[in-house]
Amino acid sequence: MENKFRIEPEKKGNEARVKPEVKAPASNGTSLFSGMEKRMKLETYFEEGFPVQYLPKILFVMLLSLIYISNTHYAEKTTRAIDRAQSEVEDLRADYTTLKADVMFASKQSEVARRVKELGLKESLRPPFKVVVDEDEY
Repeated sequence: MENKFRIEPEKKGNEARVKPEVKAPASNGTSLFSGMEKRMKLETYFEEGFPVQYLPKILFVMLLSLIYISNTHYAEKTTRAIDRAQSEVEDLRADYTTLKADVMFASKQSEVARRVKELGLKESLRPPFKVVVDEDEY
């Protein structure tokens, strides 16, 4: 017994029913797909019915194709996320550099003196001195 599934055409009496082909008036059978069908002669593969023994292989190839497509989409999505993250890191690095420069400028002695002048504090004219404590005296 062959492993094939065959679809029999409906018969009326001793004749097989055949539906007339309806072609689009503008196409005249010269479309891309009709040309491919004529060159590949697909109807010869299914003359004796659908070959069921090839079904697992066909399904396996379809599954691999779906996995390949989903993997490609996932890779593109990940690449876009990485690009977005790199752009954000560059923006944050620029902000960090700007803020660091502002803090360095604000912590300069002349800048601090200018800001505290508004509070009534004055800059000391005497240089700082070191206090030394002898631990032996205690």
